[in-house]
Amino acid sequence: MPLPYPKAVLFDLDGTLADTAPDLANAVNRLRVSRGLHALPYEVLRPVASAGARGLVGVAFGIGADDQRYVALRDEFLKNYETDIAVDSRLFDGIAPLLLALENAGIAWGIVTNKIAHLTGLLVPQIGLAHAACMVSGDTTPFSKPHPAPLIEACNQMNIRPEDCWYVGDDLRDIQAGVAAGMTTVAAGWGYCGDTPPAAWEADAVANSPSSLLHLIEQAGLESPTADAI
Repeated sequence: MPLPYPKAVLFDLDGTLADTAPDLANAVNRLRVSRGLHALPYEVLRPVASAGARGLVGVAFGIGADDQRYVALRDEFLKNYETDIAVDSRLFDGIAPLLLALENAGIAWGIVTNKIAHLTGLLVPQIGLAHAACMVSGDTTPFSKPHPAPLIEACNQMNIRPEDCWYVGDDLRDIQAGVAAGMTTVAAGWGYCGDTPPAAWEADAVANSPSSLLHLIEQAGLESPTADAI
């Protein structure tokens, strides 16, 4: 089935628009070192960066969110991260031209992330994403992804129907949220992706690079009788 041409494309932030894993890994390794533990290799921490504090603290200390130590470790991790939130974080290669192409085609784009609003607000201006049409964080609504509420909120902010939106993310929760919201879903294969291959997420499509995502949108425009291709 051809993909519908979007009026808006919504993106996850960490691991989809921006490579934030270096600063996230540094924050959790500072936590370990302060407790006399050695820093973990970046390659161990990067795959769980999209899972935020739960994933990083969990891997760094071998605990779940139900562990009595978790809240204190999470809060200290977040303080570390806030201090150095954009030292090595950058947009992934190809994201800037992708967003420009969307804007030139009249396709709105926005951010829906599970990162809390305070941290989103600190990071986004420093990595060149402040001109997003909407920005929904993990605490903007009473629910976070995989619940569809944040995606529905983004549609409300842009006054666009969910069925006219694509949602792009590098985590299974992103695809689950997009499906629940009634959006076209695209797995960002260039991102962190956890320990499950994106092909197994049952997204409507998998894009292995920002340029291949742009190609999918262009193709949808060519196949739509009412859309102007990019």
